[in-house]
Amino acid sequence: MESQRLSSSGMRGSEHVGSEIRYSHLLQILCMIFFYSIWILDSFALKTSTFLAELVPLPIRLACSISIIAVGSILISKAHRKLFEEKPSDLITDGIFAHVRHPMYLGIIIVYLGWLISTLSLLTLIPWIAVVALYSKMADHEEKQLEQKFGSRYAEYKKRVPKWIPKLKPS
Repeated sequence: MESQRLSSSGMRGSEHVGSEIRYSHLLQILCMIFFYSIWILDSFALKTSTFLAELVPLPIRLACSISIIAVGSILISKAHRKLFEEKPSDLITDGIFAHVRHPMYLGIIIVYLGWLISTLSLLTLIPWIAVVALYSKMADHEEKQLEQKFGSRYAEYKKRVPKWIPKLKPS
């Protein structure tokens, strides 16, 4: 069954060659529950791996955390606006998509990282890694579809634009 949604990689759902990863929405919800359960339990109840928080004052952790969450939210917002409000009909390679191929997924990963940094819970690294792995798998799945649909245009875009970490100097 084809998805009727836009992918985070800049292709309208009705134009998908295939579909989203099976159960991707459920997996995202489960990852979110896993992450926040561990984060809350370790950060506020058990405190088994939050010893690093004693080394960094709360105001500094919160300032860093809020800044990181803001950056992630901006990425999500810019990608969402480009995909859902502008309703593109072709491969998107401009705007935020000129810097990273999966800005929405990257933004989500960064937001989770911001929460992790707020309490420096080392135990929360485990679900954060699961979040990164899930979104990486989803991005890989979308890229196969984009390569199939756009061929050499997407291959050139992949060579030019990094998947996750923006280049410091645009080429």
